[in-house]
Amino acid sequence: MSERDTKVVKIETLLDRLGNLAVESFHYIALFIIGCMVAWSAVHTVIEILTVKQYATIDDILLLFIYLELGAMVGIYFKTNHMPVRFLIYVAITALTRLLISDIQHDHKADMDLVIITGSILILALAILIVRYASWTFPSVMRDKHQDQPLPQGKTPRPEDDELA
Repeated sequence: MSERDTKVVKIETLLDRLGNLAVESFHYIALFIIGCMVAWSAVHTVIEILTVKQYATIDDILLLFIYLELGAMVGIYFKTNHMPVRFLIYVAITALTRLLISDIQHDHKADMDLVIITGSILILALAILIVRYASWTFPSVMRDKHQDQPLPQGKTPRPEDDELA
């Protein structure tokens, strides 16, 4: 390899490292901002419940569960660099449940909207079942994001792993 080719390879390597650093920096900053927004929204909701409403409705409690799931999702993504799809589905189920309860409280009657919302919740629950089955049957190898080695447990955690810990 000539001296010119060696310089080109070094420049490409340097630019790759800088590009990866820029992308990773943006990733962490954006994730931190999202986490702060979720926490801020949850605190704002709690303050509103305590000061304005003076009691929590089922809508408020389900909204807090949505914030909890979003916060957990951000935390898991921050630690592992993997987006837990199940958490997105949980958020969707909680949001649809909140809509269903609100619709029933305000209308006090059965209509086609209730059937559609309930069917959507059922479909999402089946999606979670499929995702859980797939991750159980075909576990992915979890890697440390700073090294190219599998984590000590080596695979996606399974329910029996929690019992052993």
